[in-house]
Amino acid sequence: MQSLSERLSAVAFLVKKGSIVADIGTDHGYIPVYLVKNNIAQRALASDVNKGPLSSCRRLVEEENLGDKIKVILSDGLDNIPSEEYDTLIIAGMGGELICTILSKAGNLKDKHIIVNPMTHPELVREYLYSNGFKIDNDLIVKESKHYYSVFDAIFTGDIQNKNKIDFYLGNIKDFTHKEYFVHLIHYLRNKEKSGEDFSDIIHALEEKI
Repeated sequence: MQSLSERLSAVAFLVKKGSIVADIGTDHGYIPVYLVKNNIAQRALASDVNKGPLSSCRRLVEEENLGDKIKVILSDGLDNIPSEEYDTLIIAGMGGELICTILSKAGNLKDKHIIVNPMTHPELVREYLYSNGFKIDNDLIVKESKHYYSVFDAIFTGDIQNKNKIDFYLGNIKDFTHKEYFVHLIHYLRNKEKSGEDFSDIIHALEEKI
């Protein structure tokens, strides 16, 4: 098995040792196989809504002789994933809107460690988590080739804080060394302002950080 990409490595980095993982939209199953092979996860559920990628995942699991530790499941989001069978939820490689939809349909996630990698609109996912009593812990910007990705995790605290747009865009990011990402975000927000929406506070906050 090949090593994980920078993006998927960041996702795996946030998984706590001894976890039982549900990887939603697992694609080829790289994350669950990596986590189990490296004794990070005890076992894993690998699910996808598409039969093609899931077949690739099943082949990889069989090749690595991990069929006793990784269960491959056809599922639309968490529809076919029993809540009691995992403690860590990974949703990586999807748009922010879809991640929010999956989370909103998931039922009780109060005892789950949630790890997400939105490919678009991470601000929507942060807003959803904040608005539903979750605290964002690690909030990473990861560079892979010429692209930048958001990877962050959250736990439920029940504390629904009064967050604003700055929080949705900056979350709990502590490392602003990937200046190119934040400059691009500033340009993006300035373009959005042409439609009449005000992002000046966020732009100013970003300029202060970089």
